Amino acid sequence: MGDPIVLVPGLLCTEALYAPQIVAFADRPILVADNRSDDGIDKIADRLLKSAPERFSIVGLSMGGYIAMEVVRKAPERVGKLALLNTSARADTEEQKKRRNVLIKLARQKDFAKIPELFFPGFVHERNEGNAQLKAVVDEMALATGPEAFIRQQTANGSRIDSRPYLAEIECPTLVLSGDGDRLIPPELSVEMHRQISGSTLEMIENCGHLSTLEEPEKVTAKLRDFLNRS
Repeated sequence: MGDPIVLVPGLLCTEALYAPQIVAFADRPILVADNRSDDGIDKIADRLLKSAPERFSIVGLSMGGYIAMEVVRKAPERVGKLALLNTSARADTEEQKKRRNVLIKLARQKDFAKIPELFFPGFVHERNEGNAQLKAVVDEMALATGPEAFIRQQTANGSRIDSRPYLAEIECPTLVLSGDGDRLIPPELSVEMHRQISGSTLEMIENCGHLSTLEEPEKVTAKLRDFLNRS
């Protein structure tokens, strides 16, 4: 049995994002990080490090990837392996910050029910836009997150730093994974991270969008299993 695994969900996501992987790695201790209680990526990372085992592997998707990179910066000696799924090392552009502020305003105006409707097309591959089962999971995760936590998450994401200058400092084995049809964080941003993290492994999942762990659970779990079990 390898190191315990810390799973870090993305924006509007709960542990349900990793339901297939939690089952697949039932032989290891698993902690799902809290990404809803703080309004800064650094604060979320601090909370994670207080609750995590002394040594662990970390898997982060999207916002979870931003948090995972912050964790590695803060405590590189504690991270055995790092998996960055459907994420980016870049900070928000001004246009992205404006969009976040519009969504925060919607949530504050009691229009939170509109939020998952707006996100769903970007969350999935175009072939899954009509997937009612996936839509139900996304709606359930959003409802469990709620407007106040969503506002904190958007505030944290919008103020995050540009992690690209720090990628060359990552020394632990790293997996960078994306879906070839990710419309929220384009796969070329995963390629960018892979090129800057020495010795990293790049995996591109075909016919897959942003929520890769749910859209292609068997393929993603197989890639994670191969990576996490590698000596």
